[in-house]
Amino acid sequence: MPRRPQKPTRRASSPPPSASSPREFRLPENTTPALPPVEDFAGLDMPAALLKTLTAQGVTTPFPIQAATLPNSLAGRDLLGRGRTGSGKTLAFGLALLARTAGLRAQPKAPLALVLVPTRELAQQVTDALTPYATAVNLRLTTVVGGLSITKQAGAIRRGVEVLVATPGRLNDLVERGDCVLDDVRITVLDEADQMTDMGFLPQITKLIQRVRPDGQRMLFSATLDGNIDRLVQRFLTDPVVHSVDPSAGAVTTMEHHVLHVLDGTDKQAVTTRIAARDGRVILFLDTKRSADRLAKRLLAVGVRAAALHGGRSQPQRNRTLEQFKTGRVTALVATNVAARGIHIDDLDLVVNVDPPTDHKDYLHRGGRTARAGGSGSVVTLVLPEQKRDMTRLMSDAGIRPRTARVKSSDPELVTITGAREPSGVPVTIEVPQPATPTASRPDRKTGTERGGRSGRRRRSGGGTGAAAGAATTTGNRGSDRRAAAGAAAAGDASATGGRGSTRRTGSTRATGGAGGADGRGADRRAATGSATGAASGKDSRGSRRRTAAGGATGGAAGTGGRGSDRRGGRRTTAT
Repeated sequence: MPRRPQKPTRRASSPPPSASSPREFRLPENTTPALPPVEDFAGLDMPAALLKTLTAQGVTTPFPIQAATLPNSLAGRDLLGRGRTGSGKTLAFGLALLARTAGLRAQPKAPLALVLVPTRELAQQVTDALTPYATAVNLRLTTVVGGLSITKQAGAIRRGVEVLVATPGRLNDLVERGDCVLDDVRITVLDEADQMTDMGFLPQITKLIQRVRPDGQRMLFSATLDGNIDRLVQRFLTDPVVHSVDPSAGAVTTMEHHVLHVLDGTDKQAVTTRIAARDGRVILFLDTKRSADRLAKRLLAVGVRAAALHGGRSQPQRNRTLEQFKTGRVTALVATNVAARGIHIDDLDLVVNVDPPTDHKDYLHRGGRTARAGGSGSVVTLVLPEQKRDMTRLMSDAGIRPRTARVKSSDPELVTITGAREPSGVPVTIEVPQPATPTASRPDRKTGTERGGRSGRRRRSGGGTGAAAGAATTTGNRGSDRRAAAGAAAAGDASATGGRGSTRRTGSTRATGGAGGADGRGADRRAATGSATGAASGKDSRGSRRRTAAGGATGGAAGTGGRGSDRRGGRRTTAT
């Protein structure tokens, strides 16, 4: 009895699923009418250099999102734009940003325009896309992302840059270090804004936007707009022009969607291998870095030119892998969601979700790597029996009705959908470009000739062999002592060899008796043979010594010290 009232209470507090999970972002209303779209770039108020570069790049007709937003963004209006992946969002904000910044010069550490993106790959793609146009109007463009030297990035900003493309984390680091000041930023762009908020960047984004000029222009662009974007829109956009090429589900309407049900993990592995071996490139998405590495290794072992791309790789490694995939040296890119946004691959017609995504937005962006810029492609998702219910819900949230089939690795239907085939079975390796070979060390100019002089840089390198047996044998070098042959010390109880500079030996040195030592504090190059026999033999050179003859010492003690430049061309004999 006391527990019975709780049941209706829980029902009352739980709204229907459709009410709690709105599919569409509620677009804000603007009070100022938007300017009409244009039919071509010539109708826009842009510098002639930008129009010329557009023609040179083969961009003649604006995409719908560009035609609709550019008249308003060029006029300085705030923008909220949504378009399917590959619809031309980068130039939609990039051309306006460059046109409105052209002719201005930034002060050191103080950029004038800022583009925030969620990933390093997207930052690089934006940079590559905008660089020709920035160069045309004499604007300096710099990228700052994690995984690369923050010192070099700080140096670039310190020299002055008009346009800054950045990820929120690295830019916050630079701002907190005092290497970047955002007070002069006139134009701020958030690209793929929804992913940045989903990744937990909302506090950092908020902090950064609060630092830019309060009267500046702000533009938000993404393939989907939902979730925390509403907070940014309400707080930072003033009377924005809203443009949506199509609803978020339409981001992949130009693609074919296939859900292939496989029997178990073993069958899934066999299906994946055959798809990866197809004649053509394919991106295979998995959930974790570890599983991506394992699959790439397994594919290489059976003859598929595969490589993994994920957040565990350094930025140079990721850049190299992407370049190999673009050029065809790698045909199967095994990736995590790090590749779901910001990667543009021309003529890629197949994406495979080996591990189904957990969110419909991830599905849209994974699939968005194909069918870009009006092209067509297929998105295939492999589903185990226990994943069937979740996949049905995900497709419903995305507004997609996929074609479904139950397949095995040997089914002809799999070949029809994906072009799957049997791999060669011959292991392959992906060549890694080797760094440039360092310049070989400078050979001796003349054998038997020694040049002195104090060495500003001390290098340590042993070029000979030393053996000792006796009371004590010590060789100390405090300057730059270059010798290029063998040094030996024999007869005694202990031996110690210490080099404080660079040691190269070209002759043979022997010491027999109680103690023998050679101490050089300058640059000591020896090309002759010296022997010392007796209680002690010491040679101390604090400057530069050149010897071309033989020197010997026999007796109780023999010492030679040179603090300057000691050049001797004849025979030197010490006390006997």
